[in-house]
Amino acid sequence: MSEPWLSADDIADYLGVTKDTIYAWIADKGMPAHKVGRLWKFQTREVDDWVRRGDAATPN
Repeated sequence: MSEPWLSADDIADYLGVTKDTIYAWIADKGMPAHKVGRLWKFQTREVDDWVRRGDAATPN
């Protein structure tokens, strides 16, 4: 069974940050996200790997 796709709201809740932070991370830090129409979608596995690599903590 495949992992469900999460919305920006869902991934923000999952990480304990604001949705604005999520959008900033996509634009500035290469957060793994997939554009579906006008919406951004996320896989928790990809985001978890990105966080573990320390990419969220690196300065701009």
